[in-house]
Amino acid sequence: MDACMFYILFFSMFLTIKALESDCPTVKCSHDGPDIRFPFRVAGRQPQHCGQPGFDLVCKENTTMIDFPSYGPLVVKSISYDFRKLSLLDPKNCVHEVFLNLNPSGTPFQYYYLLKNFTYLNCSTRLSPSLNEVSCLSDSRNHVYTVESSFHMPFSCRQLKTIPIPFSYSPYLADNSFGLGLTWSLPGCEDCESRGGSCVFQSKEGLKTGCPSIAQDKGFSIVHLLSSGTGSMILIILVFVFVMTTMISIKVYFRQKLKVDEEAENENLL
Repeated sequence: MDACMFYILFFSMFLTIKALESDCPTVKCSHDGPDIRFPFRVAGRQPQHCGQPGFDLVCKENTTMIDFPSYGPLVVKSISYDFRKLSLLDPKNCVHEVFLNLNPSGTPFQYYYLLKNFTYLNCSTRLSPSLNEVSCLSDSRNHVYTVESSFHMPFSCRQLKTIPIPFSYSPYLADNSFGLGLTWSLPGCEDCESRGGSCVFQSKEGLKTGCPSIAQDKGFSIVHLLSSGTGSMILIILVFVFVMTTMISIKVYFRQKLKVDEEAENENLL
């Protein structure tokens, strides 16, 4: 009886996990590309309920990309689901052009790093050598700088925009990646991954998100565990336990049957 119950519970759990995985499979645009799963999705390769609106990614020439209406496509370098961090690269190799034009308020994302207000200036002449010119935005007639908002603007300059960004321009920073990290927040999914769960829609029809898990106890989740690198080992252990439990149950059953048969035979002799 115990073996049968274990068998039913084990395979019910296994089939449930497989159903979840097959319904919303994790995909990649390339072998070394980031895993794409909820809240992100690739249209055409994952069902609509497998991702949140605004989190659509595109596979283009084996490259993972995300398109922002206010700027255009950016390369997805990595996705950290634990820390909810989307690390991006600018194909144009000009992160300050992204800062200047991207409007995160119109997206589900916010900048991951701390922000400070900086002003972009476009000057007809070069300013003091102590100020670093944003090379990717400048040419022989336009010299672009990022300065603090309190900076006194020279007559040769005009203000382009004052915006909160992660850092001002520095030639010592990798111009196409540093600071270009975004984060997101989904109700009901705070610290979901770190607690061993997986953020999903609570139903295929609605947009309400949650953090369900199977047999979760104090942050332990079998769904998370089986989807990790140790999943195969866990399955082997569970199968071993099941086999041993079955063998012990069969042995006990035959012992009890033999005892009953012996008692019946003794009664017949009397």
